[in-house]
Amino acid sequence: MNSLLTEYMLGFEIRRDGFESCLGEIASFLEQAQQKKWFATINPHSYAVSLHRPNFRAALNAADWLVPDGVGVVLASWILGGRIRQRISGPDIFYGLHDFMQKSENYSAFFLGASEDTLTEMCRRMSKDWPNIRIAGTFSPPYRSAFSDEDIEQMVKSVNAAQPDVLWVGMTAPKQEEIIFRMLPQLNVRFAGAVGAIFDFYAGRVKRSHPVFRRLGLEWLVRLLREPCRLWRRVFVSGPIFIWHVLLARFKLIRRA
Repeated sequence: MNSLLTEYMLGFEIRRDGFESCLGEIASFLEQAQQKKWFATINPHSYAVSLHRPNFRAALNAADWLVPDGVGVVLASWILGGRIRQRISGPDIFYGLHDFMQKSENYSAFFLGASEDTLTEMCRRMSKDWPNIRIAGTFSPPYRSAFSDEDIEQMVKSVNAAQPDVLWVGMTAPKQEEIIFRMLPQLNVRFAGAVGAIFDFYAGRVKRSHPVFRRLGLEWLVRLLREPCRLWRRVFVSGPIFIWHVLLARFKLIRRA
């Protein structure tokens, strides 16, 4: 990472330069790519999970672009005297990079994650929204808490056979970050992105929060109200853990970086 564009927070090097700058750097890299790089997001929940999941922590630290996905990270930066002022989500990068790729006929994308029905609907919409982007392929992985070596091998073969420029992985954290971290050395792609629920959003399977709530940093609240059984732990367990660690760092009782 470019240290001039990042800041350290609770052991992670997080982008602080905002969406336009981050997207521009990814797009520029894609044009000139001579190596593989990847993108991930961090929020209070992923921070809390990383405390007891070393592989996930290692994956986040290995990401070439780790961006602040969540108003909690923006607030924490302010508390700690940092300069992060804008939240950047996986969907932001997904849509923004596709707009860039659409301007040329030279790019292709592969989608890994979600159900076959969701992937089929995504491809249908992609052909209308970004017709210049070649859909290299899709892969719906088995629904498991952890993937076997055989699962990983099959995913790698499927992606490499399709030879995409961009690989989007749409699963839940920490699974998606860990799988990119594990697979990337074997993949023949220019760029990979962990983008969470965007596959379901884009395919229309799950309705995304209104832009007003996103601008206000309240997308988490809308999602909590819609899916309380699945998301309550993120808000009422992970959130307080993150806040507590930020306060400890603020008063120098634990390291900020």
